[in-house]
Amino acid sequence: MVPKRYQAMVDIGGGCGLRQGEIFGLAEEHVRFDTGWLHVANQVKVVNGHLVFGPPKRGKERDVPLLRQIARVLREHSEEFPPVDVSLPWLKPDGPLVTKRLFFSLTGGGAVRRTDFNTRVWKLALVQAGVIPEPKEGERHQAAREHGMHALRHFYASVLLDAGENIKALSSYLGHAGDFTTCRFPRYEGRDQILRAG
Repeated sequence: MVPKRYQAMVDIGGGCGLRQGEIFGLAEEHVRFDTGWLHVANQVKVVNGHLVFGPPKRGKERDVPLLRQIARVLREHSEEFPPVDVSLPWLKPDGPLVTKRLFFSLTGGGAVRRTDFNTRVWKLALVQAGVIPEPKEGERHQAAREHGMHALRHFYASVLLDAGENIKALSSYLGHAGDFTTCRFPRYEGRDQILRAG
């Protein structure tokens, strides 16, 4: 369903709770295989039609546990698709150029753009998995938050809550502003369905 080049994104989203832009901006220097932690320090986002690097939402850098299974998937991904240096401006299109060695990139190099990925990869995989209907000719996919990669964060939160994770720790892992936001974070009931796309 999801092309092999991007399959590990599903594992990172569902197993570490990263936002889509944080997955796109996941740099080699921020994955600590030796200690079992992943440091979320930046994301790839679009500003005025241009890709830029920026800090995570609300500037909240954080550390997230890196499960052994997810670490293995990321290592295997790196063997087949070695991380590449990607240079983008910081914060705004005319910002200073920053280079990060990213785990996920386009076939010819370069950062992944959210809109292109969602339309050409993610939504297509959901259609193939039977999660969403194929749009009629000339129409676009239905815009629904639960059909985006954000559903993987709900999956992550649901699994940790079901396992009895401390709400304060989970809030920190998700990069939420506070525990109240996490308490309002709805559990994703259709998690098995969305994972079929991976």
